Amino acid sequence: MGSGAVRARYLVYFQYLGTDFNGVAAVRGAQRAVGVQNYLEEAAAKLKSVVPVKFVISSRTDAGVHALSNAAHLDVQRHSGQPPFPPEVLTEALNSHLRHPDIRVLQAFRVPSDFHARYSATSRTYLYRLATGCTRPDQLSVFERDRCWALRADRLEVAAMQEAAQHLLGTHDFSAFQSAGSPSTSSVRTLRRASVSSAAAGPWVLPQECRRLRFWSLEFESQSFLYRQVRRMTAILVAVGLGALTPTQVKMILESRDPLGRHQTRVAPAHGLFLKSVLYGGLGDFEPPTPT
Repeated sequence: MGSGAVRARYLVYFQYLGTDFNGVAAVRGAQRAVGVQNYLEEAAAKLKSVVPVKFVISSRTDAGVHALSNAAHLDVQRHSGQPPFPPEVLTEALNSHLRHPDIRVLQAFRVPSDFHARYSATSRTYLYRLATGCTRPDQLSVFERDRCWALRADRLEVAAMQEAAQHLLGTHDFSAFQSAGSPSTSSVRTLRRASVSSAAAGPWVLPQECRRLRFWSLEFESQSFLYRQVRRMTAILVAVGLGALTPTQVKMILESRDPLGRHQTRVAPAHGLFLKSVLYGGLGDFEPPTPT
């Protein structure tokens, strides 16, 4: 650090539509694919920090997955004699330099130098959106495409899905719901909340379509999740809703700890999934409203 230069650490919340990105993580090298982090760090380069700004992402999301609110920490070291950016100035500066319209910085907070966006998180919540009654792709509003999983079925057995979700609550070995490639050394996680509920149609769904289409929300909360755990749990619960599995079978799948079993290889599409919130036990928490 240069003489007199002050390094400030910030917690930054940001959101994005994941359709155009190869996930949130930066893609390095000469590949054509690009991550949300690439654009955030490109914008941060305009801050003229003494040391290049790197975003440490709280929650990695796959290609096509959206975020109502993800989080990251970053260090900005201004030149000698320049005070740290106020958080609101940092937010405005990052947004003004972002070159992709599907990314927005929501809010920034100053945090201690030992704060870590990934390891300090106390809660993460994911939202998965479903639509029923959509027998053809063209029956879904263009504003809903790539933002929900459109099912051909007219209805779901929601009570059975809710019963099945109860088997997933608590502390378990979730190996059966983990995809290959997970960096986690342990597959034990504590699922605090798993809910299935109806959701209101958005204002872009025409009145005549509301009689045919219904929307549903699945929410899962834990301190952390395994790779693709939420999408695999969603796929299993949808199978219950369609009558292909029973709630008891979900319990058996969980207890099997087998990720390659006949049923648990199903993975819900990425485009229906949203990272809803990342919380830090009251430290700069930001929780956006749930989309209807």
